[in-house]
Amino acid sequence: MRERAPYLRLPGTRSRSLLKHTSIVGIAALFGVLTGCGQGTSTVARSDKPVSGGTLVYATDREPTCLDPHVGGDMPQVFIGQQYLDSLVSMDTEGRIGPWLAKSWEVSDDGLTYTFHLRNDVHFTDGTPFNAAAVKANLDHMANPKTQSSTAGGYIRQYRSTDVVDDDTAVVHLATPYAAFLEVLAQGFLGIESPTALQRPRDANCESPVGSGPFKVVRWDRQSQVELVRNPDYNWAPPTAKHQGPAWLDRIVWKFIQEPSVRFASLQAGEVDVIEALPPESHEAARRNPDLQLIIAQRPGNPTNGTLNITRAPFNDLKVREAFVRSADIDGALKSVYFNEFPRAGGPLSPATRFYNPDFQHAQDYDPARAEQLLDQAGWTQRDSDGYRTKDGKRLQVHVVMGNRTPPSEYTLWEQVQATTRQAGFELIVEQMSDVQATKRQADWDYDIRLGYWNTNTADVLRIIFGSEFISPAGVGGYHQNTAGFSDSTFDGLIQQALTTQDAEQRRALYYRAQQIASSQYLQLTTYPQSTRLGIYKTTQGVRLEPSLAVTYLYDAWVNK
Repeated sequence: MRERAPYLRLPGTRSRSLLKHTSIVGIAALFGVLTGCGQGTSTVARSDKPVSGGTLVYATDREPTCLDPHVGGDMPQVFIGQQYLDSLVSMDTEGRIGPWLAKSWEVSDDGLTYTFHLRNDVHFTDGTPFNAAAVKANLDHMANPKTQSSTAGGYIRQYRSTDVVDDDTAVVHLATPYAAFLEVLAQGFLGIESPTALQRPRDANCESPVGSGPFKVVRWDRQSQVELVRNPDYNWAPPTAKHQGPAWLDRIVWKFIQEPSVRFASLQAGEVDVIEALPPESHEAARRNPDLQLIIAQRPGNPTNGTLNITRAPFNDLKVREAFVRSADIDGALKSVYFNEFPRAGGPLSPATRFYNPDFQHAQDYDPARAEQLLDQAGWTQRDSDGYRTKDGKRLQVHVVMGNRTPPSEYTLWEQVQATTRQAGFELIVEQMSDVQATKRQADWDYDIRLGYWNTNTADVLRIIFGSEFISPAGVGGYHQNTAGFSDSTFDGLIQQALTTQDAEQRRALYYRAQQIASSQYLQLTTYPQSTRLGIYKTTQGVRLEPSLAVTYLYDAWVNK
């Protein structure tokens, strides 16, 4: 899914595992639940028996720009989309693909044709039946450049066409083998929408998209909330769900509360039932509060990072890139800014990603002595009166671009990077601007460092962020997904070969070598894995995370009020 950042990619959020020094490994971000156990006891007894009815109030920090996750593709979209959309296939916590709207499928020997056998008892909440024509309409919609789908559309660049054999059989044709196809189809970004609704103008579908899921969107009050109500006909939940039939909840009120302290105070007071993006400074208070539970899980994909633009000086020099990375004390910054709640990400894959290898976890460890040595070797041997290194009369200067939705904590993190890299002789200039300006700068390659991350349930994210085919714009405002500008035929060959086989061990070996190359090229300064961090009030139970992207799943949730 993607998962660009609030500030720079179009989708994403934070990171960390359940306990301070615990990392979670697996294709999906596995989650744990921590129940507060401080002084005193909860005043409401929890029951393991689900209760039907009631309203759950959910609060998060960022509002989507469009409720249809096919458009653009940002994390706030998929969080809401997971409540009203179903997917063709499901994924469990072990990364295994299972049925959902598709009962079964076959893959041709050449990997170019997927034949899906579909359920015949499903309909969308506008009454439109789910069938092979709906599958075709959705894949065509994602692949259509007019949809401006940088996430879903980017995932299925190999898609060519769908044959509707009959209502229950869809045959999907790809241009090249794509072993990650079923993995990405399990994500909410590629959720299946009503083909009738998709015929409306894009803005209309952004306002009130239609799915076949357990809830349906009934109202979106901009800058305030989205209201969803139960789909009374729902009876086709995935095998990963805890029950079948309609959802327990009658209604969800999905609020947008940007200020972290206000969001947490609302949870403590019981004014909201669940909050997402639990601020790290509130983790310990939440653990000590007997009225609260926490669910904290790392998301798979490419961790939060500053990607270095290697198409221009000074980062076109590998020595300078490594020197910059080695001169940034990220561990110290994370401890200071995020209260030691976010673990360090050292490699190009988050630990929750299938085929992640821990060999690269320490590839970016802080080493100021090596940074000094590398800069000397690169010819940056002089320092000016301000202490910055110079070469041929030019200062060693790098610019990091931040859009106006960059969280204040991220800005503080990079201020600390600025301080430690200065000791090595870098002048790091942090430029804050509107998201429109930041996007324009990115499209024009006018940056040295671009902040971002990419949440997805497949190691194929390496191809998306570093593959040469993604240097060209993806059709959304000139946005290029390979923001490093990295082009390497050996790397391209490895990641393409990984898409031609379903053999897990072959894929593991190929992705290991791809991680090795990416790490050795110092294309990013990785900081921390993205994560989902939920705080849950005592009257709410059954909240879970959907396995493919570790996003909130409220189908099995209920309230005792």
